[in-house]
Amino acid sequence: MSGPGAASRDAGLQPERTRLAWRRTTLACSVAAVLAVRQALHGSGSPLRVAGTAVIALIWLAFLGVAHVRMRQLATARPPALAPRVALGAVLCTVALALFAMTVIF
Repeated sequence: MSGPGAASRDAGLQPERTRLAWRRTTLACSVAAVLAVRQALHGSGSPLRVAGTAVIALIWLAFLGVAHVRMRQLATARPPALAPRVALGAVLCTVALALFAMTVIF
């Protein structure tokens, strides 16, 4: 949006909705990580599964860090735009979590 009123734009509840969306995504990521760990613990316990579970836990922690940074930014009066580095981090964590979860399951 550009023009004379762009600088004084009232974001309304949009930052709050975005922050809640980040929380929902974090919850979904947590559930996926817990289910993958559960599958690995109730499985054969092979070294590959254990290593995959450890990687999943690290990816989950990285995603929690990325989400925490963004949620703190959204709590300000004028939140900055999503940085490309944060967006890339979230995408990489999501894709990596899905890939490693498949390795633990199979």
